[in-house]
Amino acid sequence: MEWRTELQVKPVKNKISLGHTIFTIGSCFSDEIGHLLLQNKFTVSKNPFGTIYNPLSIHQLLHFGLDNQFPKKDTYSTNKEIHFNYHFHSSFSSLSKDDLKDKVEKSIGDSHSFLKSADRIIITYGTAFGHYLRGTTNVVANCHKMPSINFDKSYIDQSTIVQSFQEFYNKIKSINPSVKFVVTVSPVRHLKDTLESNAVSKSLLRVSCESLANAYTDVDYFPAYEIMLDDLRDYRFYKSDLLHPSDDAVGYIWEKFVNAYFDEPAKKFIADWKKITNDLAHRPFQPRSEGHVKFLKSILDELDKWEGAVDVNRERSEVLQRIRQSSE
Repeated sequence: MEWRTELQVKPVKNKISLGHTIFTIGSCFSDEIGHLLLQNKFTVSKNPFGTIYNPLSIHQLLHFGLDNQFPKKDTYSTNKEIHFNYHFHSSFSSLSKDDLKDKVEKSIGDSHSFLKSADRIIITYGTAFGHYLRGTTNVVANCHKMPSINFDKSYIDQSTIVQSFQEFYNKIKSINPSVKFVVTVSPVRHLKDTLESNAVSKSLLRVSCESLANAYTDVDYFPAYEIMLDDLRDYRFYKSDLLHPSDDAVGYIWEKFVNAYFDEPAKKFIADWKKITNDLAHRPFQPRSEGHVKFLKSILDELDKWEGAVDVNRERSEVLQRIRQSSE
């Protein structure tokens, strides 16, 4: 008997290789994926603008990065002496406006350099709700705990999301023609919007991603949302807040992502690297024993196999230091 419906992710044509540079942006799921990519030695710019949820703000920040353009002065404000910018996450806030501007401009400058040659951009949309500064058409990425009376809240419809993506897509393709995209919908539910409204929001995002994947051969949709809600489908796969995926769930989704989106050499490295990192985490009872020195040298041999393909200098130095300590 089968007790669950496993989602089999169809392998994509646009494979990710070990040497590819990857830019992630969007909700906290982009942080999770970016973190795992970094752990596995990929060159990654991980959510450089902080956690961003709605599509229009995500696309606006991508424009800032690609154009090396800074936000307008009127997007800066303060709340109880804390300076912030409406386009950026609260992690950029500061007690000093100059410090805030330095952080904002540095993130844009770093992203500009990265986006011009990125191989892959992974976008995770979190919500289709937009918060607009009252009386304007200016959507904010974060309300920064300002009074709700300052904002008008409404759904961002599918056509607006698709058109907004197309504008950035056309621009980056004129600069970086080979870049490819992965779009996904965050599996994290937004209870503050109510479950009913969250369902509408996620539906708008899902339909938008489907439109993009059908319109462009270099845009793939990864079903993180469906894996979480339909494949895993159990509260034991959530953290204690009952909203965010647990570490086990993230690991399961990551495994699905790797199998469908990475080429064979990259998949082999990820499997080998998992063993290497597990071996590096091992702490022996007798670190001076001949058996342990032999074990360390075997790790060194495995690291040498990948030298040149990825940067293993830190790990090699660590192992060599342990070997020296064992012989002292």
